[in-house]
Amino acid sequence: MFHGTITEELTNHEEWSHYNENVIQDHKDFVFVKFSGLHLKSMENLQSCISLRVCIFSNNFITDIRPLKSCIKLVKLDLHGNQIKSLPDTKFWSGLKHLKLLYLHDNGFAKLKNVCVLSACPSLLALTMFDCPVSLKKGYRHVLVNSMWPLKALDHHVISDEEIIQNWHLPERFRTYNCRLFFNFCPALKKGSTYEDEINNIKYVISKINEIMAHNSPVLIVQRWIRGFLVRKHLRSEGV
Repeated sequence: MFHGTITEELTNHEEWSHYNENVIQDHKDFVFVKFSGLHLKSMENLQSCISLRVCIFSNNFITDIRPLKSCIKLVKLDLHGNQIKSLPDTKFWSGLKHLKLLYLHDNGFAKLKNVCVLSACPSLLALTMFDCPVSLKKGYRHVLVNSMWPLKALDHHVISDEEIIQNWHLPERFRTYNCRLFFNFCPALKKGSTYEDEINNIKYVISKINEIMAHNSPVLIVQRWIRGFLVRKHLRSEGV
């Protein structure tokens, strides 16, 4: 597996120094690409990167992400700070079965209807869309949280049970936006980060989100207590 550039014009950029000069130039073997702030306007050359798992194309001038359709192994996709105003249809997102982290903040999305196509993404756990026009829409968070069943974190906050279960008013500790639910899962990019660094970061983000939920979700806390009770009851019945 390899990580590397995708177009000749990029090989002259200072970011290229992070890549091995002898890296194979077969795009289908790339698992990691990172080109942030390079004024890129197209992602067409990624169409052949069928092994891509981590894609960082932040702070460019991207408007169309459909070339990523063939990158079905993506786990993390960072497109924040671009000029994207609309997303591909549900067929595109349903094909990204392994995508868990999606960073789309600071783009031009304005319509909730278009953003809801993300509900077709079967494994999406964390999403950012803050600093987009759509994030100012009334009911923005409610609509996204309740249309994306796998989602666990949105815009710096892990999703609370209160947001999922209608008319359930919880104590302050478990309320939406409570400080215990805060988690900045999209920190500033580190220059020169490697594929291994990114994979470790993905594992950390997912683990941290699950940890926060485990301690701040009444539903999970009750389920854990019931499982413990049933296990103890079963052990007592067997005389252990």
